[in-house]
Amino acid sequence: MSNTHPKGSWLAQLLLAATLLAPVLLLVAVVGTRAQLWSLEFGMGVLGLTVGRILAYLGLAAALAACLLAFRERRLLGIAAAALLIAGVTVGGFAFQERRFSEAPRDVTTDLDEPPAFGRILAAERRLAGAGDSQPQACPGLAAASTQVAPETAAWALEKAGFTVLGTAPFRVDGRKEGAWFGVTHDVTVRIRPGRTDVRVAGRDSLHIGDEACRLAKAVVAELTP
Repeated sequence: MSNTHPKGSWLAQLLLAATLLAPVLLLVAVVGTRAQLWSLEFGMGVLGLTVGRILAYLGLAAALAACLLAFRERRLLGIAAAALLIAGVTVGGFAFQERRFSEAPRDVTTDLDEPPAFGRILAAERRLAGAGDSQPQACPGLAAASTQVAPETAAWALEKAGFTVLGTAPFRVDGRKEGAWFGVTHDVTVRIRPGRTDVRVAGRDSLHIGDEACRLAKAVVAELTP
């Protein structure tokens, strides 16, 4: 019996380490992307969402194996519980993101007939980033603010919605928002007209990250609406 204890403990620790592979890879993907060691598509799309998801489910299998070991050797219950907790949180996180990262419009606006155009500085940034031209689409529940706001009010609304204001003009305010993790960028422009204020939000990157553009546009409109 004494010979099996070290082996069982070593195997349990190895299984615990396996549950950490996905979180560690995610951290490496974030750091590498933010440091511009590789592209967002590779860091987030390949490492984070593809390889990381595979490692997350392998980690869950490893956690379940650790639980089986713990049934045989009660002293391994702590390691098994830690492995199951890490694997469960990791898989749950990926499952949550999978629901958010569905195919959804990356460019949305409150005016499909005459979409607001991005300002000169923002349009130049988008071209340099390879965003290219895109056709805005409808977002369920998104409507223009039925009021004419001052540019200062529009700038305040963008800041409240998490955007950085890049420039203001008498009838337009532009902004940009970078995600905290991978730096996923969304651009916004607010067009001000008599009795109406329109909003357009477009993702700068090629990844499909769900309804984030729609959510941000709604957040801006909510701040514009009295």
